[in-house]
Amino acid sequence: MPPQGGRKHPQQEFLQINTKNILFICGGVFDGLVDIIRARTHNRAIGFGARGAEGGELTDDELLDMVLPEDVTKFGMIPEFVGRLTIMAPLAHLDVEILQRILVEPKNALVRQYSRLMSLLDEVELEFSDGAGRAIAEKAIEKKTGARGLRTIIDEIMLDVMFEIPSDPSVVKCIIAEETVRDGTPPILERAERTEKRETA
Repeated sequence: MPPQGGRKHPQQEFLQINTKNILFICGGVFDGLVDIIRARTHNRAIGFGARGAEGGELTDDELLDMVLPEDVTKFGMIPEFVGRLTIMAPLAHLDVEILQRILVEPKNALVRQYSRLMSLLDEVELEFSDGAGRAIAEKAIEKKTGARGLRTIIDEIMLDVMFEIPSDPSVVKCIIAEETVRDGTPPILERAERTEKRETA
């Protein structure tokens, strides 16, 4: 490999790297791979616990569990590359419950980030109802954006209210309800009498 980048220094000497003890992980969506597996298996399964035509079609996650190197080759990867992928581990799609947990449980969860931001800048408590969290997760499922789409959805919800709150010192709490996510209704703002105004930057 080129030690200083290939484009800027095309005349440089290349370094050899021993890849014997290096673990390579390749990941991707592989859109269309499920169709290849479905065509190969004709959605048939063998065994007492298998679900055939009588039990309904297999889900995409169940089909991905049946992936073989030949499927990946048919998908478009060269056999020499596929032969070096000794272990293939399909990952299940994120469901609503997992996306809800991603919203609140990690150390830097999105809900915590926004709550901290509004608390520091505007001294306002931010609260997401359980219904709102589920609605955000369901919206991400509908858009097929996965966990990355959660921030975009929350940004759309919070955009107007984050501009309005700094100009209204009486607001002490902002509640994001399920209706706010589903129907676009404004968040619920709780106000209290304040004699002092917030300092603005």
